[in-house]
Amino acid sequence: MELKDKLVSSFMAFENMVDIDAPVHDVRSEAIKSFEDLGFPTKRDEAWKYTSLNSLLKHDYSVFPKQENSLEFSDVKRYFIHDIDSYKIVFIDGKYASNLSQTTHDGIDVCLMSSALSKPKYRLIIENYFNKAATKDSLSSLNTAFSQEGAYIHIPKNKIVEKPIQIIHFSSGKESALLLQPRNLIVVEENAHVQIMERHQSLTDNAVLTNSVTEIFANKRAIVDYYKLQNDKPTASLIDNTFIKQKRESHASVHTFSFGGQLTRNNLNFYQEGERIDSTLKGVTIIGDKQHVDHNTLVHHIQPNCESHQDYKGIFSDRSTGVFNGKVVVDKIAQKTNAFQANNNILLSDKASINTKPQLEIFADDVKCSHGCTIGQLDDSAMFYMRSRGIPEKEAKALLMFAFSNNVLDSVKIPEIKQRITKIIATKLGVDIGFDL
Repeated sequence: MELKDKLVSSFMAFENMVDIDAPVHDVRSEAIKSFEDLGFPTKRDEAWKYTSLNSLLKHDYSVFPKQENSLEFSDVKRYFIHDIDSYKIVFIDGKYASNLSQTTHDGIDVCLMSSALSKPKYRLIIENYFNKAATKDSLSSLNTAFSQEGAYIHIPKNKIVEKPIQIIHFSSGKESALLLQPRNLIVVEENAHVQIMERHQSLTDNAVLTNSVTEIFANKRAIVDYYKLQNDKPTASLIDNTFIKQKRESHASVHTFSFGGQLTRNNLNFYQEGERIDSTLKGVTIIGDKQHVDHNTLVHHIQPNCESHQDYKGIFSDRSTGVFNGKVVVDKIAQKTNAFQANNNILLSDKASINTKPQLEIFADDVKCSHGCTIGQLDDSAMFYMRSRGIPEKEAKALLMFAFSNNVLDSVKIPEIKQRITKIIATKLGVDIGFDL
């Protein structure tokens, strides 16, 4: 049985497992019909022209894990940003791990999507926000149809969350092949501020496909800083769909660090629904072997006097492949828009490749918009300069590549995350320079 047919037939079993009286029952039913009509995306779809899912869809994925699995903190400590105090929402094979988590309802809600979907006290938030930002494309619809577990975060008005929130999904490898579909809902009310880090991590070499959807709502003058750390096993693949709606004078930033996994697809969509909004999208990709990372971004400027900044850096070696498809849309009413978009890449091998397509669709006449991309190799003159001063070739290359990606790291606001990313970059580059931050 093909995976699509298996998922459609599994939906009835899923409905029997969850509360059919939940406010999202009709939403789920419509979503599975949408997925059944659309199927999985193929390279015939323009947005997926350079990314094929064929190799991933051949596995016989377990849709519902047969048993609950537990892990000790000592087994997974290295995957946490453990040197800072933080709230933690941890899942193992899609199931909540209470022994690894630290949730709260003390002035804010940092808890589970399953609770929010089933308990009456969350009903108003669910009805107003759930599935109100996500598009109706096939993979988002598939996630919506099976939406049950993930992170639910609600930050009330005027609340500044004093410590970051970590959302971590582990796959234990107890299944030969596992399909995970976490669903996150994050609502940040007026004048509130929150910092969040998300990670998906496989613990064995068994095949894992994660189809994740995150909806973020930044209300008036809210500040949201979101960090995605993607450094998974070569047998793990991630399709990450993130949708962000911003209201007047809000600031939202998403930093995506893609260092590992078989195939990683990041669909990142910003919708600016007010004036004086600031949106930041930045990323660093460093991959090798036959890894594939695809960044697909959209910033839709709907109202005037707003800004957006996109800056993605990629370093590709061996037979790895990168894709960047970035779009900025400026509506006719969105005058005084300032939109910047850049995608710069270094190819370390003649067998590595990058497909990049920055796009602007501008319907206003009083704007400042720019876009561009570069594809090249390391600067020979800079290499000669460093070698002539006694720096070994390997370390010289690493310093140049670190400098290349450093402006993305500079905008990371949590020092411990910056230090962790720096260590991973040094490891990826094969050196131990001891970068000082």
